[in-house]
Amino acid sequence: MQIMYKNKTMHLEDMLLDIGYASERVTLCDEAQQTRHVAGQNGKTQLIVTVPKIDKSMHDELSKITSIISDMQDEQTECCLIVANDRHQNPNIDEIAFLIDSEGEFGDYYGSRLVGEPLEGELTKSVLLISKDGALFYDEYPKDIETPFNLEMLQVKVAAAQNCYTGKGCH
Repeated sequence: MQIMYKNKTMHLEDMLLDIGYASERVTLCDEAQQTRHVAGQNGKTQLIVTVPKIDKSMHDELSKITSIISDMQDEQTECCLIVANDRHQNPNIDEIAFLIDSEGEFGDYYGSRLVGEPLEGELTKSVLLISKDGALFYDEYPKDIETPFNLEMLQVKVAAAQNCYTGKGCH
């Protein structure tokens, strides 16, 4: 997949996980170097955002994402922001855990690491929605990093992910 940023073309390092496939629980670190786990089945809806850079426009998008979640008044949705390395500063947005893919495990499994300048080795801009059963329910990978997320679609998908899983299996 090609990703654009400031008229430069980059590629993703690997294949993306397909919708409906089981997500893999990966180990990341927070700012204090404490181990945190994301994805996989944990009984909650998980909203994962990855970015190659954090600027004012990304901060504004993250704030809008937290508004979507808080408007739904659902405490069963966990949100996290994942960056590739500790060169990024925590945007300090309530309700979003700031996590670092210091070992590259997330980028490896989810295929979201960029190859090529100017953002070599960073994670591409994406949003992944994992349902309560641990399956990838929705994803969005803007082809241009400066393109905002489709927040209207995200809101619809979050509501659907929260309501589709009953915990009773398929019988």
